[in-house]
Amino acid sequence: MKVLKDILYKVTVNSVFGDTTVEVNSIHFDSRKVAKNDVFVALKGVTVDGHDYIAKAIDLGANVVVCEKVPEKKVTGITYVEVANSSKALAIMAANYYDNPSKKLQLIGVTGTNGKTTITTLLYELFRKLGYKVGLLSTVKVMVDVKEYPATHTTPDSLAINEYISKMVAEGVEYCFMEVSSHGIHQNRTAGLEFAGGVFTNLSHDHLDYHETFAEYRDVKKRFFDELPKEAFALTNIDDKNGTIMLQNTKAKKYNYALKTLADYKAKILEKSFSGSLLTINGIEVWSKLIGDFNVYNLLAIYGVAELLGLDKLETLTTISNLESVSGRFEYIVSKENVTAIIDYAHTPDALKNVLETINNIRTGNESVITVVGCGGDRDVAKRPKMAHIASQLSNQTIFTSDNPRTENPQTIIEEMEAGVSAENFKKTLSILDRRQAIKTAHRLAQSGDIILIAGKGHEHYQEINGERHHFDDLEEIKLCFN
Repeated sequence: MKVLKDILYKVTVNSVFGDTTVEVNSIHFDSRKVAKNDVFVALKGVTVDGHDYIAKAIDLGANVVVCEKVPEKKVTGITYVEVANSSKALAIMAANYYDNPSKKLQLIGVTGTNGKTTITTLLYELFRKLGYKVGLLSTVKVMVDVKEYPATHTTPDSLAINEYISKMVAEGVEYCFMEVSSHGIHQNRTAGLEFAGGVFTNLSHDHLDYHETFAEYRDVKKRFFDELPKEAFALTNIDDKNGTIMLQNTKAKKYNYALKTLADYKAKILEKSFSGSLLTINGIEVWSKLIGDFNVYNLLAIYGVAELLGLDKLETLTTISNLESVSGRFEYIVSKENVTAIIDYAHTPDALKNVLETINNIRTGNESVITVVGCGGDRDVAKRPKMAHIASQLSNQTIFTSDNPRTENPQTIIEEMEAGVSAENFKKTLSILDRRQAIKTAHRLAQSGDIILIAGKGHEHYQEINGERHHFDDLEEIKLCFN
């Protein structure tokens, strides 16, 4: 049991009706989970307003309601706490409820359009290999030292974040690496957390269905750095034009990394192949199994974080050379007929361009590149023609197919993609609605030495259609074709 006034510490409270010395069991923002003596926090969501469920929460046993608008008709014996912002209040209360676990380890947040999963996952792997107990909060999975939990969001809700970090503290975890999404920042899921450092990867077209404008999307990312404490570090990709913007108002210590300009952490690529990259990082030669310029940026971020957290430079670089590619991120297999298939999560124009340019820079020119790609439903429609244009421009053959159509008509999504294909490239494209058939067709078209890129879903093991998730795995599908 916790005392209400203790978990309200640092919450901006407008008014209170009732007793703040009452004891409470748990905090919930989903009224269906409420039980006796719980706190119910009414959140205003995109489609649902938690204020409509206050009465239900009280019926289920809530003795405290935290809300932005107190009901006119109050129930006797219930404490009502009126706050300026329910989502921010929830995050701070969650941190207090779990005894502020982020202060008891080194929490590093990674934000940007692309690279978050690779950087956080490989930092987890790096620190594990070097003997540390580590935590991970990523799109793919949550790790509490060696125990794995399934991930449901890029950035979980604030209650889940604090619960996971609390578990990490209990297990003796020293470092936690966390993906920080724009949704998570905007919805205050990271409020109340104390970060020891923040990393900015890059910024390109994504999530404009949610943020509406690119400027808003950028400024939400920037807010993460604005709120870092002065004891923390802020590490940014200075080759990205938004990299310096991220650090304009931060109180944290500023550092940068780059391939093209002078920086605190600088790399030079010496050789590229499908087996890896030979490069120098701050003048020291290192081999990496990771492929592509975008992954060299990821490696620079990883090396920079490791050094800023006090790890030995040479030991870090030696261990980096043994790190494997993250699931669904430029993951490739080769068939007995010498056809290479690459599975990549690229679901933004910039990410797709990076992957295809990487393939084209490595191949000799005699092979064909066959790209299978779709776009998700109920998401930013503006990127659909852009992704189709990039795929058809940089591939010898492109097959447009279904991704996660969600509640949209997949044929409509494909037609919106096709609108971005220029006249000279249209003859190089096919449209096959069924993703399984699209992958099979790419395999039938491929000759020895050719490269098949299957983009958009990466690590995902499902296809979401009309609210239901059906098992589907790009890697499984191409393996069946190869066998």
